[in-house]
Amino acid sequence: MDLKTASALRRLRLVSAPEAVSFLVLLLCSVLKRTTDFNGVPVMGAVHGVLFVLYVIFWLDAWNRTKWSFGTAALYFVLSVLPTGGFFAERKLRRESENAVIAARAREEGIVNA
Repeated sequence: MDLKTASALRRLRLVSAPEAVSFLVLLLCSVLKRTTDFNGVPVMGAVHGVLFVLYVIFWLDAWNRTKWSFGTAALYFVLSVLPTGGFFAERKLRRESENAVIAARAREEGIVNA
């Protein structure tokens, strides 16, 4: 894995958890708006919108660089629209990037011919 691919995965991983948190807080603000006088939806909607757009941009970049199959790319997108999916995406991306680093080191040391 080259440095640009690793960076693309890292960016996607780093934005996935905050995007998931902002989604959950936005849902909480929606409930509070209907049950109390508190209205944090405009602010949290904007925050979540920015994080979601960043996630989609980083997802497209990672898909382009890693050459994921359509199914893998679709999984990461579906995880972005589920309330807690970003946490699962972050965990899968961390595992994927660690495995890629291990494979790259093995290739460099001549352990495998891949």
